[in-house]
Amino acid sequence: MILTDTHTHLYSEAFDEDRDRVIQNALDKGIERFFIPAIDSTYTQAMLDLERAYPENIFLMAGLHPTHVNENYEKELQHVGEQLAKRKFYAVGEIGIDLYWDRTFLRQQQEAFRHQIRWAKKYGLPIVIHCRESFDEIFEILESEKGDDLFGIFHCFTGNLEQAKTAISYNMKLGIGGVVTFKNGKIDRFLDQIDLEHIVLETDAPYLAPVPYRGKRNESAYLMNVLEKLSDVYGISKTEIARITTENSKEVFGI
Repeated sequence: MILTDTHTHLYSEAFDEDRDRVIQNALDKGIERFFIPAIDSTYTQAMLDLERAYPENIFLMAGLHPTHVNENYEKELQHVGEQLAKRKFYAVGEIGIDLYWDRTFLRQQQEAFRHQIRWAKKYGLPIVIHCRESFDEIFEILESEKGDDLFGIFHCFTGNLEQAKTAISYNMKLGIGGVVTFKNGKIDRFLDQIDLEHIVLETDAPYLAPVPYRGKRNESAYLMNVLEKLSDVYGISKTEIARITTENSKEVFGI
């Protein structure tokens, strides 16, 4: 059984003390593919170092996280553009709009999101979307950019059934992680109405650890808890869900 964690920040400072152990623990459980989203330029070197250490397992993205869009966002976008022109990446992400913390830079977030979508189209790459309290704003941009060259993953999907169907209509897979195990997560109530062909698995480690680790540091190995919950929701074996969701990830990332 091979599993894919489509969204994990293994370069994060949260893993500085035991990164190799964390990765080996995941590998031992059959989680062999780790897709690594970017945040901003300050993490680029750490991402490259991680790839160098695990070249068969680590697949990097390039992008500017919406919560890191501020006064110097144009400089940060320039860095993303330079990275994409320089080498192979597997997605542009994570990108999007986050209105949970602050709306000050909404216009800049929208501009950065659209700009990065167009880079993804230029390089034939998927996008990986961060959405927090911003479904309407994100759907507005996706509607204007829709087409066969727009595809990717709605990372950490936490919307309702209607929003799930809308996301899928824009060629997006739904990234399902620890929230599906939360009592108040709600997505487990309708997820079985979404065909598994639209689902990929993720952890968002070190964030959003699943039950029974909720509130603690998340790890890629905890993808097994997400897998177990989806097996319950869909009423099929963990092996089959692992197979389908990993095939889905290959469809998105091309590997």
